[in-house]
Amino acid sequence: MKELLNVYKQRKHDIKNALMEFSKMKESDERTIFSELCFCLCTPQSKALACWAAIERLGESGILFSGDDEKIKKMLMGVRFHNTKARRIFEIREKLFKREIELKTIKQIKDDFELRRWLIKNVKGLGMKEASHFMRNIGRGKNVAILDRHILKNLHKYKVIDRIPKTLTEKKYLEIEQMMKEFARKIKIPLDGLDLLLWAEESGFIFK
Repeated sequence: MKELLNVYKQRKHDIKNALMEFSKMKESDERTIFSELCFCLCTPQSKALACWAAIERLGESGILFSGDDEKIKKMLMGVRFHNTKARRIFEIREKLFKREIELKTIKQIKDDFELRRWLIKNVKGLGMKEASHFMRNIGRGKNVAILDRHILKNLHKYKVIDRIPKTLTEKKYLEIEQMMKEFARKIKIPLDGLDLLLWAEESGFIFK
């Protein structure tokens, strides 16, 4: 525990800056929010840096906003399961274009847990982890945890959980999320800050 608090002390400034940048995303335009959503759709079983690089390429080329799934797929270099993820990016963009769903709904839903349920229901490819990740990256991560393998490994290391589950059902996710919240309160680190800290512990750097 002392080790973790010492690391937090060293990284506190960078973590606060990252959270401040996420918070600014609340006022971003729809293209920026959409890009962040696509990034989170790409991250399962893929490296975050590679996913963000792919989204930046897609955004700069304009393909993210107008290309079909075949064109999107070709630019998802370094992203695993790029066929499926390209299709999901295309599908959610079509839904938005046809107004079947609207990104402004994200700002209208004030309750974080209701927003997460809405995202999972309306965006194919978002589970509990991905929806929570997206929410954190747009400044809505104060009440939700991103339980990826980096976080789970460190929660086990610091004895927050007895073991790393092989699979995460919604029930198990909520259970571990609550444990992480209690741990965050105990060591007096904000939940979204603890997420960044534990991720950095495993990866060596702070990232979105």
